[in-house]
Amino acid sequence: MKKPLKRPIFTRAKVVFVLIFSIFLLIFLTGCMRNSSGVILAGSTSVQPFAEVLSEEYMVLHHGVTIDVQGGGSAAGILAAQSGTADIGMSSRSLAGDETKLWSVEIARDGLAIVINAHNPVVNLTTEQVRDIYSGKIDNWSTLGGSKDQIHVFTREDGSGTRSSFETLVMGKTEINPRTMVEDSNGAIRQLVGDDPDAIGYISLGLVDKTVKAVELNGVVASREHVIDGSYGLSRPFLFMCKNEPTGLTKAFIDFTLSDQGKQILDQQGLITTGITP
Repeated sequence: MKKPLKRPIFTRAKVVFVLIFSIFLLIFLTGCMRNSSGVILAGSTSVQPFAEVLSEEYMVLHHGVTIDVQGGGSAAGILAAQSGTADIGMSSRSLAGDETKLWSVEIARDGLAIVINAHNPVVNLTTEQVRDIYSGKIDNWSTLGGSKDQIHVFTREDGSGTRSSFETLVMGKTEINPRTMVEDSNGAIRQLVGDDPDAIGYISLGLVDKTVKAVELNGVVASREHVIDGSYGLSRPFLFMCKNEPTGLTKAFIDFTLSDQGKQILDQQGLITTGITP
């Protein structure tokens, strides 16, 4: 008579459980190691590309440190800072209400550029004309000295710090036309405007390149110099925020950003650190 086979010590269910547990343990340990030698930033897509340049330089100077920069918009950055899911939140608008309870520092100022296609003959717009374009009151370039084509208007999504600044500085109490095309980043608007001869949008002045043209506003050229002297009226703060006063690596990275070296990097990228003090 054959002896009954012994049951394996581990059933299939137990093996699956052990594998899943091992995977989660690995993820947990990896996360702990990352958090002990890294910093997570999240938020404004306007601040994001400049934070990435800073992080790359910081990681070159400090081997073994990881700086992870993510987008999501200013509202997401503020929430990430409040919840502590990011070490540093990024915002391209001023804080309001309960948001002011966060620890925050202005790392730079940025102009807000009204951009059109590089081949569009229009050179100057008034604040009122820009407002009328975005409200839908003006819908053809011929009204502004351009072609007879319809204006293709692009704006940022709700929660964007760039949009919030635009609404405050340009729109006032006037609402943006709900038919306006919505994009989720400065880069997307720059590309669309650069590809469309009839488009208009607004982006960070520091991100303006040869693919688009920043129009004069009320006869004033959109430039760093004119933001500094106050003659160009569209500017907003770039903020780093933390749930509590930063310590450790988070503080070290912020200190680097506010240092002469950090300011030089931001200035070279088109932002304005003149007059910014820690």
